[in-house]
Amino acid sequence: MARFTFKGGIHPNDGKALSKDKPIRQVLPKGELVYPLSQHIGAPAHPVVEKGDRVLAGQRIAEATGFVSANIHASVSGTVKGIEKRLTVTGTMADAIVIENDGLYEEIEWPKRKPLEEMTSQEIIDIVKEAGIVGMGGAGFPTHVKLSPKEPEKIDYVIANCAECEPYLTSDYRRMMENPELVVGGLRAAVKIFPNAKGIIAVEDNKKDAIQLLKEAAKDDPNIQVVSLKTKYPQGAERMLIYAVTGRKINSSMLPADAGCVVNNCDTIVAIYRAVYEGKPLMHRIVTVTGDAVADPQNFHVCTGTNYRELIDEAGGFKQEPEKIVSGGPMMGFALYNLDVPVTKTSSALLCMTKDEVSEYEETACINCGRCVEVCPEHLIPSHLADYANRHQEDRFEKANGMECCECGCCSFICPARRQLTQSIKSMRKIVLANRRKK
Repeated sequence: MARFTFKGGIHPNDGKALSKDKPIRQVLPKGELVYPLSQHIGAPAHPVVEKGDRVLAGQRIAEATGFVSANIHASVSGTVKGIEKRLTVTGTMADAIVIENDGLYEEIEWPKRKPLEEMTSQEIIDIVKEAGIVGMGGAGFPTHVKLSPKEPEKIDYVIANCAECEPYLTSDYRRMMENPELVVGGLRAAVKIFPNAKGIIAVEDNKKDAIQLLKEAAKDDPNIQVVSLKTKYPQGAERMLIYAVTGRKINSSMLPADAGCVVNNCDTIVAIYRAVYEGKPLMHRIVTVTGDAVADPQNFHVCTGTNYRELIDEAGGFKQEPEKIVSGGPMMGFALYNLDVPVTKTSSALLCMTKDEVSEYEETACINCGRCVEVCPEHLIPSHLADYANRHQEDRFEKANGMECCECGCCSFICPARRQLTQSIKSMRKIVLANRRKK
C-alpha cells in the first residue's frame, strides 16, 4: 500500500481556519424537533408513534421498512405533535415526525452490552441496524447494509474515511482531535465483523496533529493502521479513497466490497462505537456552522431534528446578511432558500457566505483548454459530457462513460469559461437512471 493519493483533483481554498480550532460545543434545542422519515438511502422509515404519545430520548419512533432502510430515534423527551409534511434541505416536502421538546431530556434505559470480544459478527451488525446508523458523510447509506456483504471473508480492509477534503468542514477534524479513542474503538468493532480484515484510518496530511493522536490511540492494536493522504479534493470520495490506500479500482457498477473494502465516515465509525459499547442509537451528530457571514463559526454537538435557524443563533447570528447558504460543503452541498429545516443524520455543516460568487459568473464558450480533463478523478472528458447532456444525447453520454462521473464538481471549479459542467452531467445521469428503471 504505497500509493496514498490519486490522479486528478483540485486544491480549492479550504476555509477551515474559520472553525478548525473551535472545540465541539453541545447545543440543546429550544423548540420543536422534526424527524424526516427519509434520512437515508432506501425506503422511508415507518412511524411507530402517534400524535399525543410521550417519548424519551433514545426511543425508536420510526422503524426500517426493508433491508435498505434505517430506524429513527428521538433525540429528546417530549410529546409527539403530529406526523406531517415538512421542508427538507433538498427543498422537498417529506413526511416527518414532529416532537415538542419538554426540556427534561429524559432517556430510555440503555441496554447493557457484553464485551466486544464476546460478540459475534451478526450481533454487531444487528446492534448497528437497531441503532439506525447511516453514512454520516452525506450519502446516508444504511451502515448495517455496508457491513453485510455477501462474502464477508473476502473483505481485506475496513477504512475509516477521515479525509474531510470538502472545504470549510471541520466536524470530523474536531472529532479526531477530541475523541480519537472513539474513532479507534468504533473501527475495532467494525473490523471484528470480518474474519480477514484490517482497519485503516485514512487522514489528509494537513491534519498532522489528528494523525498523531490517532496513532497514539491505535498503538496497541496491530490490526489498525493510520495512513496519511495527500491533501486535495476529492480525496475523501469513496472510489478515490480506496484507490489511494489500496491501489484497487472500482467503477459505478461495483461496490467497495467488490474490491475487498468497506468504507465508513469518521462520525459513522463513532456512532458504531456508541451503539456497540454504550447501547446508544444515532441521535446526535457534529455540525460545523461556518462561513464569512457567520459571527462566530463553531462546531456543535447537535440533537437530530434541531432547526438550522437555532444553530445560526448559537453561532452569534449573521455579521452580514449572506447571499448563499449551503447545507454541507461548497462542492457537494445543497443550497438553501429557507433555514427552517431540521438537522438530520447526514447534516455535516451549514455554510453561510456573504457573496454568491457562482451566480456572478457569466458562462462563456468552451475554449478546449483541457483543464477539466486534467482534474477529473475519473479520467473523463467533462466538457464533452456536458455538451451531450445539454443536447439530450443520452446514447453518446453513456458511450462516453458519463455514468462514471462522481459529481465532485472539480470540472466546474476549474473551468475558465465558468461552464456549469457538473450540473449538466448530474442532470443527465438522473435521466439515464430514470430511463433504466423504466426499462
